Amino acid sequence: MSGDGLLPGAFVEAAIEKGVFRGRGLARLEGGRVVFVPRAHPGDRVRARITEVHAGWAEGALVELLEPSPDRRPSPCPYVPRCGGCAYQDYAPEAELRLKQAVLRESLARAGAAWDGPVSVHASPEAGWRMRASLHFARGDDGLRLGLRQEGTRRVVDIEACLQLSDTMNRAARGFQRALSDRPALAARLYGLELVESPDGMTLVAMLETSLARRETPPLAEVAGAVPGLTGFGVRTRTRSLEWLSGSPFVEASVLGLTLRAHAAAFFQANRFLLEPLARTVVELVPAGASRMLDLYAGVGLFALPLAARDGCETLAVEQSSLAAEDARVSARRAGLGWLNVRVAKVEQALAQLPPRVGERIVLDPPRTGAGRGVVEALAARRPEAIVYVSCDPPTLGRDLALFAARGYRPDVVHLFDQFPKTFHMETVVRLCRAS
Repeated sequence: MSGDGLLPGAFVEAAIEKGVFRGRGLARLEGGRVVFVPRAHPGDRVRARITEVHAGWAEGALVELLEPSPDRRPSPCPYVPRCGGCAYQDYAPEAELRLKQAVLRESLARAGAAWDGPVSVHASPEAGWRMRASLHFARGDDGLRLGLRQEGTRRVVDIEACLQLSDTMNRAARGFQRALSDRPALAARLYGLELVESPDGMTLVAMLETSLARRETPPLAEVAGAVPGLTGFGVRTRTRSLEWLSGSPFVEASVLGLTLRAHAAAFFQANRFLLEPLARTVVELVPAGASRMLDLYAGVGLFALPLAARDGCETLAVEQSSLAAEDARVSARRAGLGWLNVRVAKVEQALAQLPPRVGERIVLDPPRTGAGRGVVEALAARRPEAIVYVSCDPPTLGRDLALFAARGYRPDVVHLFDQFPKTFHMETVVRLCRAS
C-alpha cells in the first residue's frame, strides 16, 4: 500500500494539468501524488482507474471524461480509442502543436538541458502523410484481421482505412487481407505487412513477415499478384532474411533537386510532406565553408547528398546498414558527387579511425536511443565548428544535449517538425555551437 492509501483498482477524479511524453495527461491528487492518464488532454477533468502505484506517482486508465478540454474535437477516426496508433485524433491540431512544444521543453529541462529560446514549428497535414506503415495480422472469430494493436494489448484492431495512409496504401492493405482470407493456412503463418510508398505515390512496395521457410514462399507471390498498385514485393522469412519475389525493392524521392533511392528495408523518413522541409532546414543550419562534412547515422543520404552538392567539400556519410549505405552510394553516383564517401560502420568506430580536421561540420541523426555518452564525447573532442542534431526522441535528446553542454556545446537554434501528426512522436532539429 502507498503512503496515501492509493491502491490499484481505485477510482479517482482529477483535472489534467498538462500533457507529457507518450501521449499521457498529468494530474495531481490531493496530497500531491502525480497520476499519468493516457488519452487525457490538458484541460480535461477525468475519472480514472488506478492501474499501477509507485512512490510519488501512479498510472491510471481513462474511465470517463467528466469535463472535456475546450481543445477537444470529435475524432475523425472511428477506431479511437481502441487503436493504439494515434494519441491526439480527438485533439485540435493547433492545441496538439502547443502541447508538443511544451512536451519538448519539459523533456529538455528534466534532462538538465533547458531551452528558453524560440522553437520554430513545422506542421504537417494530418491525413495521408505516412510513407511507411507496419501493420499486423491476427486471426479471430471475425476472420483475418489486419491493422494496428489496441493500446496496451497485443490485440489487433482491424482497420478498413487508416487516416495516416494514402488511399493507395489502404487499398493495398485491404487487397492483401482479401487475398489471404481465402487461404487461412497461409495466413496463419504471417505476422506483419510493411508498406513503403514514394512521396509522389508513383511506387508502392510491400513486404510480408512470415514464419515460412524460403522454399515455402512462392504462394505469397500469387497473393501479391492480386493486390492493386504494387511495384515490388518481398518476404521476410523465419530466418529474418529478405527474399525478393517480384518487381523492384526501391522507392525514390526528389529532395532539393536530387533524386534519392531508398530500399524498402532501409530506414527513411516517414512523412511525405515534411521530407524536403526537414532536409532544407538541416542544410541551412550547417554553416557553409566546411573543410569536411560528417553525416553520422546517414541512412540513405537525406542530408549528406544535399550538403555535398551545396559545399563541394569532402563529405563522409557513416551508416551501419549496408542496404541504406548502398542506396546513398547509388544516389551520389547518379548526382555526380564524387567527393561523397559512404562508409558502412558503427559511428563510434568511424570516429575513432578518422582524425579530426579544423573546420569540420557534423550532422547526426541517431535512432531513438540517441547518440549516447561515447559518441557525444568523441564529437566534442573533435572541436567541430557546428553540430546539427536531428532527434526523434525528446528524452534522449535532452540527455545528449546536457552531455554536449558539459563539453562546451550549446544550442542556438531549435526546430520542431510534426513528422508524426496525431501521434505523440515528434522530430527535433537542434544546432549546437561552441561556447565562446
